[in-house]
Amino acid sequence: MTSHAGINLDDLDLQILEILIKDARTPYLEIARVCHVSGGTIHVRMKKMEDLGIIKGTKILLDMPKLGYDVCCFVGIYLDKSSSFQAAIDELSKINEIVELHYTTGDYSIFTKLVCKNIAHLQDLLLNSINVISGVQRTDTFISLSQPLDRNIKL
Repeated sequence: MTSHAGINLDDLDLQILEILIKDARTPYLEIARVCHVSGGTIHVRMKKMEDLGIIKGTKILLDMPKLGYDVCCFVGIYLDKSSSFQAAIDELSKINEIVELHYTTGDYSIFTKLVCKNIAHLQDLLLNSINVISGVQRTDTFISLSQPLDRNIKL
């Protein structure tokens, strides 16, 4: 039995999660066959992990360049004061191209990941969507040249 933040997971729970990390579309009956338990057991375990907030849902992974979004970048955002944080988050959340927002320690108040069609699109977002938000003092932008690793943690 493994305990994380007061949540107890046993070997079966961890085995189920490892299977789903490899392919979230694996049917319950296939998971049951691999784990040598009934489909009902998998259903109960999945419901438990959802109720505990361990499994937060499922989402589709898109190949963004194939959809015309060729630039992936990270933008560090400096806020003029900490009280601007929530208002800035509310406005940044409205920008569809921003796919991740992080409240961070270090130089930046907020660190974002965004996808753009091209450099002109990035420039437009920076000038007309991000830097105009009240409380944003300035930004630093980092363009990703490649992503050689994209994975979940191994349990």
